[in-house]
Amino acid sequence: MSTTPFPLLQTINDPADLRRLSRADLKVLATELREFVLQSVSQTGGHLSSNLGTVELTVALHHVFNTPEDRLVWDVGHQTYPHKILTGRRDRMHTLRQMGGISGFPQRAESIYDTFGTAHSSTSISAALGMALAAKRKGDNRHAVAIIGDGAMSAGMAFEALNNAGVADCNLLVVLNDNDMSISPPVGALNRYLAQLMSGQFYAAAKNVGKTVLRPVPPLLEFAKRFEQQAKGMVVPATLFEKFGFNYIGPIDGHDLDSLIPTLENIKSLKGPQFLHVVTKKGQGYKLAEADPVAYHGPGKFDPSVGLTKPATPPKQTFTQVFGQWLCDMAAQDSRLVGITPAMREGSGMVEFEKRFPDRYYDVGIAEQHAVTFAAGMACEGVKPVVAIYSTFLQRGYDQLIHDVALQNLPVVFALDRAGLVGADGATHAGAYDIPFVRCIPNMSMACPADERECRQLLSSAFEQDHPVAVRYPRGSGAGVAPLAALDGLPFGKGEIRRERKVDADGKAPRIAILAFGTLLYPALEVGEAIDATVVNMRWAKPIDEALLREVAERHDALVTVEEGAIMGGAGSAVTEALNAMGILRPVLQLGLPDVFIEHGDPAKLLELQGLDAAGIRASITARFLPGNAG
Repeated sequence: MSTTPFPLLQTINDPADLRRLSRADLKVLATELREFVLQSVSQTGGHLSSNLGTVELTVALHHVFNTPEDRLVWDVGHQTYPHKILTGRRDRMHTLRQMGGISGFPQRAESIYDTFGTAHSSTSISAALGMALAAKRKGDNRHAVAIIGDGAMSAGMAFEALNNAGVADCNLLVVLNDNDMSISPPVGALNRYLAQLMSGQFYAAAKNVGKTVLRPVPPLLEFAKRFEQQAKGMVVPATLFEKFGFNYIGPIDGHDLDSLIPTLENIKSLKGPQFLHVVTKKGQGYKLAEADPVAYHGPGKFDPSVGLTKPATPPKQTFTQVFGQWLCDMAAQDSRLVGITPAMREGSGMVEFEKRFPDRYYDVGIAEQHAVTFAAGMACEGVKPVVAIYSTFLQRGYDQLIHDVALQNLPVVFALDRAGLVGADGATHAGAYDIPFVRCIPNMSMACPADERECRQLLSSAFEQDHPVAVRYPRGSGAGVAPLAALDGLPFGKGEIRRERKVDADGKAPRIAILAFGTLLYPALEVGEAIDATVVNMRWAKPIDEALLREVAERHDALVTVEEGAIMGGAGSAVTEALNAMGILRPVLQLGLPDVFIEHGDPAKLLELQGLDAAGIRASITARFLPGNAG
């Protein structure tokens, strides 16, 4: 008897090995693969429920299709751990989402089997269609397969791609992984439509009437048949997707290899766009994740035999929790407030708000563009919308931010979670660009709270305005400054001096002021003490506090701007622009995120590597302005 924990899985180094297995062996492999995923994620943290749900589907796809020649495009990509394990990365799974390790999402640079980099939803059909038509142009006889979840199907981009694909003569397969779950519970008419399919009672009743009650009466039987066809159109999604030009197959059990493999083999021989509907269960095979797929969507390290447990000591309050509490408190005070999220109820801290104010909570599904314009429409009618959205997801609604909100100067508050570097999720989720892309829009303002207390206060300040305002804050906790119970805001567009430089005896050292935007105020204060520099908490990236900037610039020889965001076009650029406009010439050292995509890793280590911890900030200032103090 083998003592290897995963004897069959250990023999699979690429999908070619998988394709040599019998159906019986594939079932054993799926069992081992599911256990390997569970054990691996429990040791590294990462996405769990979604990956447990795609084990058999992944095995079947790699068994039937000739990957990587046939292209698999995974939507979102947080269900690709089984795919990674089967494509030569099994022995690197212990490095998952860690610096220098493999990504939690597909990355083209990581493997030839990762045909398209993903992490945001609803891109797979567009990408796979592009690959399929490119193959046709080159005369390559290969398939392109898009694997998309029912949650991701709520986004308009998916339907734009379906509309295009239905008239394209190419070998494209869209696999709808219907697990009745995105990250938050799915919402919307399409989800209800797919759910109704599984009961099929209306359609079944119509057929039953036609076959039994009306059989003796031919004219009525013919009417019943026509009624049955109409009923089918209202209930069965075949009609919906066939109207797009696809050949619809399904639904089938996504955990049954005896159904999946023959169906995929048959589809492989068909020409033109195909649509396969599979039904899976998030957390499949691990009872705790099946019972609570949201909790196990992205857990940290845990003991699989015990499950998730509460930490012995309560963790520090996060910025997300500060926002969630502020939202509830402000809603209790102002009945005009409504909360909007594009399918990120848990991630954006809105669970309690939904419970307390269900009639003022709107989850619009994975539809960021719609979320922004929906908020604009509400603002037109005197409602005060607060859109809770990740910084990186607002990028998807940028046109709507400009055209539908800012151009009409509508008072929408954007609570931008995950601003700056996000750690394990990497470049796809890093909120590095919100300051540049927001501050260039007329009528928009942006606040950058330095800690938890300021976050609550600046959210109140934003809510008080009669124009659109974004408040950016990072993932996790900050300096630990407890928020005040009151809902009073801070002065709009005004910063503060947090540390004054001491006058030195000889007056030879350059007078330096550090202008900090956001949570980097605290390492800046540490540097200020070390080199005796003035430290300014700017608070607002737009509008810049010009009066404060002028005062500080006139009293100092050099300025340093510090921000956890892109240097190009960021808050430091705003400072230099303002100085130029005021005719003040001062050397300005801009510190922030460079013009590169920063990959996954420990957030503190990532900041250190970018020179944005206290030691890095001090080293940069010393090299530029205090070379005699180097070392």
